[in-house]
Formats: sequence, structure tokens, C-alpha cells
Amino acid sequence: MQQTFRLVIDCPDQIGLVARVSQFLASHGATIVEANHHTDLQTGRFFMRHEIGADSIKLDYDGFVKAFTPVADEFRMNWKLTDSRVKQRVALLASLESHCLVDLLHRWHTGELHCDIPVIIGNHPQMKQFADWYKVPFHWVDFKALGKEQAFSQIETLISEYQIDLTVLARFMQILPDTLCTKLQGKAINIHHSFLPSFAGARPYQQAYDRGVKLIGATCHYVTKDLDEGPIIEQSVKRISHSDSAADMVRKGKDCEVTALAHGVRYHLEDRVIIHRNKTVVFA
Repeated sequence: MQQTFRLVIDCPDQIGLVARVSQFLASHGATIVEANHHTDLQTGRFFMRHEIGADSIKLDYDGFVKAFTPVADEFRMNWKLTDSRVKQRVALLASLESHCLVDLLHRWHTGELHCDIPVIIGNHPQMKQFADWYKVPFHWVDFKALGKEQAFSQIETLISEYQIDLTVLARFMQILPDTLCTKLQGKAINIHHSFLPSFAGARPYQQAYDRGVKLIGATCHYVTKDLDEGPIIEQSVKRISHSDSAADMVRKGKDCEVTALAHGVRYHLEDRVIIHRNKTVVFA
């Protein structure tokens, strides 16, 4: 895979902004591999993601940051530069349902997800079999024995010890405490079915079947203190007909969940997501 630098910018929309960034890149011999721009007309914010061939530019990473900082200050940018060679460290959290966990592990194992997965954390010991198959360290956190406060304290310690950049709740059926949500803001991703809030609680697919719904789906979003209401990264949907049973809906729902979560995680890893207020700009 070609090494690139990813320049991601969020700032007030201004005349000459794109020209100034382009001038900077051209002056240092940069080849732009991919370019994305978006202006939010309601808020007056401008969003940009440029992927630059690292072998084309005359600056190394540190030199780029130093040289670009005056430009960023001039235009009041929130910005970051990442190196595609540097893999983010991802922790996977799972409960009893394994479909999202196994799908992410497979995509990582085959190179589709460019990251490291140094740890899997589960609140049920059965998930260890999947960690063992993929040769990833597994930690069982026993919520019943420890209680929620101590259990989440243990999870927080593991995330810190493994120097995790992104925490993925791969159908992890425990609600993160507010303090941990705040600590992981913009660095934790969750997946849930898209019936919420219509069919909350137990057996949502049976509730949907009883109501005769014609469309089901899944939502991948960032974790916030407001349960299942964080900025949405990706969604997937499937049509349902009168011939589908509740079991069919569960099966199709799982397909939606693995697809939306995998896409959302990949977009985040590739720096394609910019959070703005409670929404996202996704340069997919």
C-alpha cells in the first residue's frame, strides 16, 4: 500500500482557503492522491481531507507539521496530519453475540482493516475461543463478580495499558459510564439495530415482526453519554416482506450490523470522518 500523509481540516469557510492549501502543497512538490471538500452552509464550516503521496513531498512528517502550522493558524483550522504507515491500536469489546466481533477480526486478518488489534475484552468467557483462533490476547471482565463500577474500572485500565487508539463495541451489551464516554469521546464506536427508539428493550426483532415493519437496519455511531445518540458514521438497511419471519429479520439484521460497523471502523481508521457538533462529515 502506498504511503500517504492525510491532511484533515475543519475551519470557518473563507475565500482563498483551498487555493492557499493547494499553493502550500504545490510549493513542496506534493502529489495529491485524493481530495475531498465540503462546506456546511448552515454553520459556515469548511471540511477538507487531502491524501498526499509521502514519497512526492519534500517534507517528512515533522517538517510538514512545522511548515503548515502558520497556514493553519492563519485560517483558524482544527487540523491533523496522519501517516498511513502508522497503524491505530484497536480494542474490541464483545458480549455473547459473536457476528460483529468475528467479522472485524476476519477483515483485520485479511488486511482489509489497516490497524493492530492487541486485545479483545469480553464480559463473557465464551468469546475467548475467537480471540485464540486469531491469536489475540483476551481479557474476561466478570461483571457479576466485580460489579459494574469495578468492572468498568478494569476495562479502562486495559484500554490504557494497551495504549488503545480506538475502542469498538462489537455488540458489547453493557452501557459505558459517563466518565468513560467522556474519556473516549471521538475514539469509541458502537453498533445497534435501527429500531431505536421505536422497539427498545428485549426482543426488538419480534416487536418489529409483530408490527409488520418493511425496513430494518443498523446504525454505527460514536459513543456519547446520550445512549445510542452519538454522531452517526454509517447506516445499512434491508427490505423486509410479509414472508420474512422474525428469525429471518434477525439474520438480515445481523448482516446490516456487520456491514455498517465494518464500514464505520474503516472510515475512522482512514481519517475519513470529521465530527461536527452531533453530526459527521464522512468522506467515504
